[in-house]
Amino acid sequence: MAKDVEAGTGEYTTKDYTDPPPAPLVDLEEITKWSLYRAVIAEFVATMLFLYVTVATVIGYKHQSDPTVNPTDAACSGVGILGIAWAFGGMIFILVYCTAGISGGHINPAVTFGLFVARKVSLIRALLYIVAQCLGAICGVGLVKGFQSAYYVRYGGGANELSSGYSHGTGLAAEIIGTFVLVYTVFSATDPKRNARDSHVPVLAPLPIGFAVFMVHLATIPITGTGINPARSLGAAVIYNKDKAWDDHWIFWVGPFVGAGIAALYHQFVLRASAAKAMGSSYRN
Repeated sequence: MAKDVEAGTGEYTTKDYTDPPPAPLVDLEEITKWSLYRAVIAEFVATMLFLYVTVATVIGYKHQSDPTVNPTDAACSGVGILGIAWAFGGMIFILVYCTAGISGGHINPAVTFGLFVARKVSLIRALLYIVAQCLGAICGVGLVKGFQSAYYVRYGGGANELSSGYSHGTGLAAEIIGTFVLVYTVFSATDPKRNARDSHVPVLAPLPIGFAVFMVHLATIPITGTGINPARSLGAAVIYNKDKAWDDHWIFWVGPFVGAGIAALYHQFVLRASAAKAMGSSYRN
């Protein structure tokens, strides 16, 4: 139940709230609707823009801080790790704000997978989103290579790699925890029960999501370069296409999907136990 105050009266009125029904596992009718394909296009374009701006930021920073290019002040040149984290978090904030009303603003296969586990999207929509996100990421990094061909390969192509000194277990744990933080934030910020209670929540939702991406990057850039988005990792690996980018690539799929799945289950079955009842009843019908 949510309470609203009627203007000028000071009296409270209650607003009933019920959880929306879970999305069908396979919705064949959805394939016939233009809204699905419009959403898929939005995911493709958003992920392409996300990868273009962020990977270009990474390449630009590495060029500006290269001692052979700037021998006198290389350590203090460029945006630094803080700036890279802001680029990723800021772009997510912008793109989620722009696309939330069209596709939900996933821009990340891990987010899509988490929402599928929670029965927020159908299997067909989830698969189409993930394909669009991966293709958009490849195109976005391709644009960076096309515009910065002189520096792209030299500075690692923005590809995610496990940093030396860290084990595979540490890298995997970093990706799981980082993605958990992101997807948990997505569920909390877009919770329809909170939206019914607090009218400002839908407007503010992109802010905590973008800020979660920013904070996770600060913590995990030194370990894995921060994946938490399989499309981001795949796009950079495909265009860069060097052995080191592929050696540990599995971490950037397994970690985010595991973290997203745990976040979805935690939010739906622990924090929102009513979701379990709704899903149980849908299975019985």
